[in-house]
Amino acid sequence: MESRPLRYFVAVAQELNFARAAERLGIASPPLSRAIRKLEAELGVTLFERTTHSVALTPAGEVLLTEARIALDALDAAGRRARRAADPEPKLVLAVKADADAGLLDPILAGYAADPASRPVSLRLCGWGEHTRLLREGHADAALLYEPFDHTGLDAETVTTERRVAALSAAHPLARRDSLSLADVTSGPPGEVDQFVDEVAARHRVRDLPQLLKLVELGDLVTLLPESVPARYPRPGIAYRPVPDAPPAVLAVAWPQQSRSTATAALVRAATSLRGA
Repeated sequence: MESRPLRYFVAVAQELNFARAAERLGIASPPLSRAIRKLEAELGVTLFERTTHSVALTPAGEVLLTEARIALDALDAAGRRARRAADPEPKLVLAVKADADAGLLDPILAGYAADPASRPVSLRLCGWGEHTRLLREGHADAALLYEPFDHTGLDAETVTTERRVAALSAAHPLARRDSLSLADVTSGPPGEVDQFVDEVAARHRVRDLPQLLKLVELGDLVTLLPESVPARYPRPGIAYRPVPDAPPAVLAVAWPQQSRSTATAALVRAATSLRGA
C-alpha cells in the first residue's frame, strides 16, 4: 500500500464525511471517493458503510484505521530521524520529564557515555504524557517515563521499581501518623492509582514537580509520589508518609519498536544495568 491512499482513508475515517475530508485534504470529493474505492478493491474488503445520509466504518475499517495511524506515524517519524541522522554531529535525543527520573538520569548517562556505541545526548524535557508522542513522531529516540503509558508501537524495559509515599501538608491531620493506607489518600481501587495521580495533575494544571510540591505544601492537595522524591526534595512544609499497600511506581526506558539504532540500544543497556542497584 502507498501512503497517500492511507492518508485519504484516515481523513475520511476521522471525519466520517467525504466532503469534509476532501476539504481537509485540499482535493475534490470525486478523486477522494475513487481513491477509497480503489483501496477497498486492493484490500478486498469494504472499509465504509455508506448511505445517502451517513458514513460509518466497518469492522475492517476500524482495524485499518488503528494500523494506518501507526504506519503513517512511523513513516513520518522515519523521515524526521533520517534528517536528524544526516546532521554532521548526530545526537541521541532522550525525552525525560524534569524531576521524574528517580534520580537515575546522571548514572544512566554516565554508563551510556562509556559504551563504544554512544553518541552525544540531547535531552528533550517534556510534560505529562508527552514522551510517547515524541517517540512516535520521531522527535526522540528514547524516553525515561513512569508506567502506565500507551505502548503502541513502542518497546520498553523496566529501569527501577519504587515504593510510593503520600505527600501532604505538614499541617494536615494525617501528617501526625507514621504511615497511611491507600484508602487514606484515594477512594479508588489500587489498579487506578496511576489514573488518580494523573487526574490530580490535570485538575490542578500541574506543569512540573516543584509546582506540585508547592500545592501540597499549601494544603491544596494530597497525592502519591515515588519514594525517591522525599530525599531529593525535602520541604519543611511537606510530610511524606509511607503507604505500604500502594502499588509500586515503575520507571521504564522506552523506544520505537522499529528502531535499529546501536546508540539507542546502548542507552537501553545503560538504563537497565541499574536494575537492583
